[in-house]
Amino acid sequence: MSIKIPTGILDGISKHVQEAYPEEGAGFLIGVEGEVKQILPLPNAREDAARHNRFLITPEDYLKAELKADSLGQCLIGVFHSHPDCPNAPSEYDREWAQPFFCYIITRVDEGKAVNHRSWRLLEDRTTYEEEEIEIL
Repeated sequence: MSIKIPTGILDGISKHVQEAYPEEGAGFLIGVEGEVKQILPLPNAREDAARHNRFLITPEDYLKAELKADSLGQCLIGVFHSHPDCPNAPSEYDREWAQPFFCYIITRVDEGKAVNHRSWRLLEDRTTYEEEEIEIL
C-alpha cells in the first residue's frame, strides 16, 4: 500500500507542524482514495499542558473537514500530525484514537525542523499499524 502526495502538499504539512513546534501540529488529509489533494491544517485544541505530546481534533473540526471535502467532491482520507523531538511511529495513544480506514502521516520535527514523514494504516482489528510508502508526486 502507498499514499500519493504532491510535493507542495507535503511542504504544507511541514510548514504547519514547524509553526506548531514545540507543540504537536495536526490536520486532515483530503482527497480521493490513495491520493492527497489538499490538507486542512487545524489548531491544536488540547489543553496547554499536553500540547507538546498530544493533539486534539474537536467534533467541530471534523464536521468542518467533512463539509469541505464534500464541497470538493472528495473525502477525508486521513490525518497528519507531528511528533516533536521524538520518533514518528504511532504511539499507543495514537492507536487508541485512530480509525482503520484512514491514512496517518506522522512527521518528526527536530528542533523546529520537519525531518521525516512516515505514513501508517491501522489494521482493521485495531491491534497495530502497517507502514505504507509515501509516493511523492
